[in-house]
Amino acid sequence: MLSYLDLAVQEGAEVLAGGGIPDLGEDLARGAWIEPTVWTGLDNSCRTVREEVFGPVAALIPFDTEEDAIGLANDTEYGLAASVWTSDLTRAHRVAQAMNVGLSWVNTWYLRDLRAPFGGTGRSGIGREGGKHSLHFYTETTNVCVAL
Repeated sequence: MLSYLDLAVQEGAEVLAGGGIPDLGEDLARGAWIEPTVWTGLDNSCRTVREEVFGPVAALIPFDTEEDAIGLANDTEYGLAASVWTSDLTRAHRVAQAMNVGLSWVNTWYLRDLRAPFGGTGRSGIGREGGKHSLHFYTETTNVCVAL
């Protein structure tokens, strides 16, 4: 994660918040802690924007139209999840459906019913897990054909 924080700055990011290791005191000093980090100044050509970074980071990238926003969201090989923030529920549904992701949140993040299917698209995993979908996700079937 620290290499991504460094890489973002090398790619031209301006760190608006975070960007380091927090001082949480002696009791927590041995943990793997990263400050929630917000960047600006990056675009979709940057690795820190294009890759699936599993850490508390976000790049703010401006857009002019709904189509631009969808294009930016879909310009990646990954598609685990996305959030749409709007007061227009019709737009929220339209944009959420247009993004190539396994899960779209509207006006929230990380809210999930564990019985609902979860999984990404593209290089963000295979299959779905959650509820009865986990049975299929964790099942490796074998087809045995015998000629008698």
